[in-house]
Amino acid sequence: MRAKDIMSSPVLTVASSTTVKEAASLLASHGFTAAPVVDEDDRLVGVVTEADLVRDRIPRDPRSLIHPETHGTGHGVAHTVGEVMSTPAASMSPGSDVADVAAGLLGAGHRSMPIVDGSRVVGIVTRRDLLRTIARDDEAVAKDVRHRLEIYGGSDRWTVRVADGVVTIDDEYDDETDRHVATVLARAVPGVASASCDRRASVAGTRRSHE
Repeated sequence: MRAKDIMSSPVLTVASSTTVKEAASLLASHGFTAAPVVDEDDRLVGVVTEADLVRDRIPRDPRSLIHPETHGTGHGVAHTVGEVMSTPAASMSPGSDVADVAAGLLGAGHRSMPIVDGSRVVGIVTRRDLLRTIARDDEAVAKDVRHRLEIYGGSDRWTVRVADGVVTIDDEYDDETDRHVATVLARAVPGVASASCDRRASVAGTRRSHE
């Protein structure tokens, strides 16, 4: 499974000149946690997150007596995305393995990963995209697996079962190479946690009984 299989596209992006208030409004209205920052050619120059936009933007209530000595940060308030964004931004290509994307997100504590073709932003993968993939209905997963196998080896050859994302494939024929290919094709389907392919037991047993 590749990043291009699960990424969201087109992507909500902002420019470094976008105001903090406008960026906050965009993220809030779309339910996003971050947005890639791009230049005029859609090339990635940074990422702005909820945390970047919130930081130092919420003043203390002057009526509070808990921190009477606090009078602001003394650094002024940032007005543009370019002042608060994280740069350089981590990114991956459309062909990146989703397992690597997930590891990158979790390892760095990020909530989203921009997907770039060269340096141009073409998509984004978020933790929500990963959860949506894991949560795919087993029957939808089985349908996609069957479709890929039918293209490869015909419609009547394979029996596919899926339980909690675990795919079991029975092959009518005894061909180790085809079983390997079938397993690889199945593992590339979004929502598949693991996959295996074996010779169909009933066929094998029937053939042995006639020998």
